[in-house]
Amino acid sequence: MATGNINVSVENIFPLIKKFLYSDHEIFLRELISNATDATLKLKHLTQIGESKSEYGTPMIEVKIDKDNKQLHIIDQGLGMTSEEVEKYINQVAFSGANEFLEQYKDKVEDAGIIGHFGLGFYSAFMVADKVEIITKSHNDEPAAHWTCDGSPQFTLDAHDKADRGTEIILHIAEDSTEFLEDGRIGELLTKYNKFMPIPIKFGTKEETLPLAEDAEEGATPEKITVDNIINNPEPAWTKQPSDLEEEDYKGFYRELYPMQFEEPLFNIHLNVDYPFNLTGILYFPKMTNDMSMQRDRIQLYQNQVFVTDNVEGIVPEFLTMLRGVIDSPDIPLNVSRSYLQADGNVKKISSYITRKVADKLSSLFKNNREDFEKKWDDIKVVIEYGMLSEEKFFEKAEKFALYPTVDGSYLTYEELESKIKENQTDKDDKMIILYASNKDEQHSYIQAAKDKGYEVLLLDSPIVSHLIQKLETTKEKISFARVDADHIDNLIKKDEEQLSKLSDEEKDKLKGDLEKVVPAERYTVQLEAMDSDASPFMITQPEFMRRMKEMQQTGGGMNMFGNMPEMYNLVVNTNHELVTQILNTKTDKKKERLIKQSLDLARLSQGLLKGEELTSFIKRSYDMIK
Repeated sequence: MATGNINVSVENIFPLIKKFLYSDHEIFLRELISNATDATLKLKHLTQIGESKSEYGTPMIEVKIDKDNKQLHIIDQGLGMTSEEVEKYINQVAFSGANEFLEQYKDKVEDAGIIGHFGLGFYSAFMVADKVEIITKSHNDEPAAHWTCDGSPQFTLDAHDKADRGTEIILHIAEDSTEFLEDGRIGELLTKYNKFMPIPIKFGTKEETLPLAEDAEEGATPEKITVDNIINNPEPAWTKQPSDLEEEDYKGFYRELYPMQFEEPLFNIHLNVDYPFNLTGILYFPKMTNDMSMQRDRIQLYQNQVFVTDNVEGIVPEFLTMLRGVIDSPDIPLNVSRSYLQADGNVKKISSYITRKVADKLSSLFKNNREDFEKKWDDIKVVIEYGMLSEEKFFEKAEKFALYPTVDGSYLTYEELESKIKENQTDKDDKMIILYASNKDEQHSYIQAAKDKGYEVLLLDSPIVSHLIQKLETTKEKISFARVDADHIDNLIKKDEEQLSKLSDEEKDKLKGDLEKVVPAERYTVQLEAMDSDASPFMITQPEFMRRMKEMQQTGGGMNMFGNMPEMYNLVVNTNHELVTQILNTKTDKKKERLIKQSLDLARLSQGLLKGEELTSFIKRSYDMIK
């Protein structure tokens, strides 16, 4: 029997591990099963190259709970260790066994991903245990060893009669961590962190019903048998080649990732690169909503099939965090800060690669089946528009496949849109005015007025449209976006053949004076315009700049330097409408005021601006006028 002090490279390592090394104590199980997996994969490699005489077989990792003795067991059938290796790899915490393994077999190792780390990962066990035992036997058939430590620097190491190759870790669970003796809690952690580990993981047993034989007698009872409960899928879809997978395989894996998600994904993107970094994965485009905050943190990050996190910010471009799926890369370090990730060169390359891959997939879908792409546009547009705003390289590619739907249900690329409107929708400075609506129903009258003049009106209703059009206006030459109910449309209308007002200048001055007595000057600017006689008598528009800045404020556009933008509107009065002439010619001030108020309130009602007490007064006044 040997005794001694563990050789650690920092003082008081155990309190440090228990309190500070890992933020979540539950991580201990991930670390111990990762070590068991590494030991098993190392054995596989050594048997393949003839360095081990042991037969690999079909090993598994087993997790067992002994509630009576307050113990948790993690058992593998991997490489195992001799007493000397326990001394080196367990007691000398600062030494990385994996580094030595890699150095020894560097010319023969094809997949460096099998190289794990002994050392601190193992010591995470002391976050939940006040005593840990290791019973291990090397694949070289040397005598087994039994190591014990109670969380102090003292340990014992002596011989053991273990006959089978591999390692068993026994955790004597501490009083403050008894949750880890519950089947439900351990099952939850195994599913969370180890669902796709490359070695089968057994956790208890389960009953299965055997199918009845074809010649079974009528009324025969199916036989039930007890089998190992394997909780993981060692060969998930992302570890396979795309050529080996069918569409149903991708959908089946999506259901495996998100069992409570009933809608099928729209399409997937299979990631597979081995230079200049290693990365595999599958990303799915789900059906999106306009509520961007509800979509995030659905992509799962793995390192060699070990779950790391579902917060992939800094690794996946911001606009793609609304997607779902898996990314697996041995080049992304575990347990590091976000600032480290953002500065890491490999991570930046990975982010750029994913952006390019997604853009190429979208471009391919657009070119190969535009009709289907158009059908899916409303479900994916938020991601694409966000990408165009936040990633310059994505913007350059997306220009070819980003769509601009019209209120009539057709879809145009920017190039097609430009070709369609540049002759008909330009202002006096030959700048193209691109009209758009954000709500077909609320802006129906304005849309109809624009269509009557032969204008094309887009339907842009995503929550970030104000930001997107701002970017387009700065990157394109001589274009301007104007919402169909904005004052900016006046520039376009005035380029048409000028309408002649039925009112003289003197009558217009008198009408404007009458209107300004009734219309609240702090919220409305009165404008007299000559339009078609069948156009609305009163229309309310909002200054395009002010409305857009307000929308950008609401969606976090960083425009707070302008303060809270006031609600200001233009009241546009059609001087050719019969009602306006009637208002001008009304003899009594009281009746004139009532007509103006009623007309103003009708215009406000059409814009959703009439609420509360003002709406109640309008309804009462309307009934009075009917009577």
